[in-house]
Amino acid sequence: MIKRIHINMHNIRYNKKHNANKPVITVKTSKENVYGHRVKILGGSDVIYSPDKPLSCGAKVWIETYNPVIVDKEIKIQWKAEHTKIC
Repeated sequence: MIKRIHINMHNIRYNKKHNANKPVITVKTSKENVYGHRVKILGGSDVIYSPDKPLSCGAKVWIETYNPVIVDKEIKIQWKAEHTKIC
């Protein structure tokens, strides 16, 4: 299953304005969107820039992979086991 990973600029602006900590990374699949603070891609990936045909969310730059990814939903200094794996 293809995964598209992009940065949510709205959440970055919200976090700055409200001193908040909303996740800014989105991993999209055909079934779900998963939000996190850190993503680890377990294999190869491609970085896509498509200003003329953005994603439905408006992203013009994203990462695509068919490999599993691990989404860390909390900010941590060290990588811990509290995460979501999307195969």
